Amino acid sequence: MTDKGNRWHQVKQTLRRHVTDEVLLRVSADAIMLSFSLAVAYVIRYVVATSTPVLDVPSARRLLGAYSTAYGNNVGLLVLTGMIVFYLSGFYTHGRAYQSRFKAMVIIQAVTVSYLIFAAANYVAPSLFAAPRSVLFGSYLISVALLLGTRVWSAAWKRLAAWQLRQIPRGVNMPPRLVLLIGGAGYIGSTLLPKLLAKGYRVRLLDLFVYGKKGTADLLDHPHLDIVEGDFRHVDVVVNAMQGVDTVIHLGAIVGDPACALNEQVTREVNLVATRMIAEAAKGSGVGRFIFASTCSVYGASNEILDEHSALSPISVYAASKVACEKILGQMASTTFAPVILRFGTIYGVSKRMRFDLVVNLLTAKAVYEQKITLYGGDQWRPFVHVGDVARAILLALEAARLQVHNQVFNIGGDDENCTLREVGEAIQRVVPDAEILELGSDEDCRNYRVGFAKARNRLNFTPQWTLEDGVRQVAEALGGGLAKDYQALEYSNVQFLSKSGKDILVPEDGWAEMLIASEGSFAGPHVGSD
Repeated sequence: MTDKGNRWHQVKQTLRRHVTDEVLLRVSADAIMLSFSLAVAYVIRYVVATSTPVLDVPSARRLLGAYSTAYGNNVGLLVLTGMIVFYLSGFYTHGRAYQSRFKAMVIIQAVTVSYLIFAAANYVAPSLFAAPRSVLFGSYLISVALLLGTRVWSAAWKRLAAWQLRQIPRGVNMPPRLVLLIGGAGYIGSTLLPKLLAKGYRVRLLDLFVYGKKGTADLLDHPHLDIVEGDFRHVDVVVNAMQGVDTVIHLGAIVGDPACALNEQVTREVNLVATRMIAEAAKGSGVGRFIFASTCSVYGASNEILDEHSALSPISVYAASKVACEKILGQMASTTFAPVILRFGTIYGVSKRMRFDLVVNLLTAKAVYEQKITLYGGDQWRPFVHVGDVARAILLALEAARLQVHNQVFNIGGDDENCTLREVGEAIQRVVPDAEILELGSDEDCRNYRVGFAKARNRLNFTPQWTLEDGVRQVAEALGGGLAKDYQALEYSNVQFLSKSGKDILVPEDGWAEMLIASEGSFAGPHVGSD
């Protein structure tokens, strides 16, 4: 096996080991219940046979020995047959039928098939598997009762525990939920993190800190914050970080069209392949909700008002990687794993990890420092949203009822915040009146789209609290207060930093991403729910 093959084998093995213990426990419990059922059936048969005064003590002993031998001959076959049938019925792989509302019928059907095969073996080879019909029937009834009863009890217990937790006011004798925030030191994450901690959540932050720790510096000693510094492309790092987590917020990515174009192979690994691996680890770890940061750039160019039903037409590597991730997550959704896709508009505003490669922030900085607002393609439309509103939308998706968000896509922004780039320039000029608007012709960026946000408003109760002009004023005031001495510094631009200082980050992981894609086939399939 090649080095690449070994690497991919290690990835799959690590993910499998994570769920092996739970599966083995279930298999062992089912095997014990089948063995116990057969033993009880033989005991009942023996008690009935020896209850008559005709049977003397020597005969009773011989009968006990015969039943013990018969039990020893039969129990292995019954358990082996049961385990195979139960596996094929989805008991341990969470098959679709097993996860449906007809779960009880699937269990009864699987037990029935197991005993029919077991009875057939007794008929074909009576010398080896001589079990009386009363024993077979009694053992069958006991097995159905045990296997069905334990699963019904387990489900009822979980529902009762969940109901009891809902009756307790937040913060009163209730341990805070543990959220894994991937990419939490970035532009959005450093705004979201203090909000999560303020709401009482425990947060495990997984980040490679490519752009430094400035965004989290004032929270490093927070008692509810656990920081894991590592590369989320590495499965061992992810699996270890996933322990005890009930919600994952995945913000980690190479963000922005120019940055993604620097090395398309690394972009696929970071934005697409790593997302798939993270989601698999989350699902295998029992994580209930997976919130994924996508982008309205997936719509491409259109003159219509676009909603979550609209066709996707990505025209950049960045947007295409997000479309692929959405498809993957939609395919992975189940009754226990709820992906939530948030498509953000074009973000702006002040963050602890500040960026000036975003159009509103960049043009505001140019207006403040150079008294110029340079526009390319002023007629192009974009949906804008403040970074603080983005963080609030993530919180709403985190705390919404499961049925409201399960396997759903939400555009995040406001209908009134759809603006042309010329309107952005005019808003900046109202805040910085000394700045001059300079329209310099068309732009190579062909994106042009307006987006509707009714679904987030209706289902998440999300409406933006920031207007574009208020956000421009915030950035201008922060610059006036010394936010950035040089807005063109590498730390404020993803593409500039990665192209000049991030060489070690833009290194492919030995090509195993391509092997994964090739071995698993196309990602095409049903899209995440958008109704």
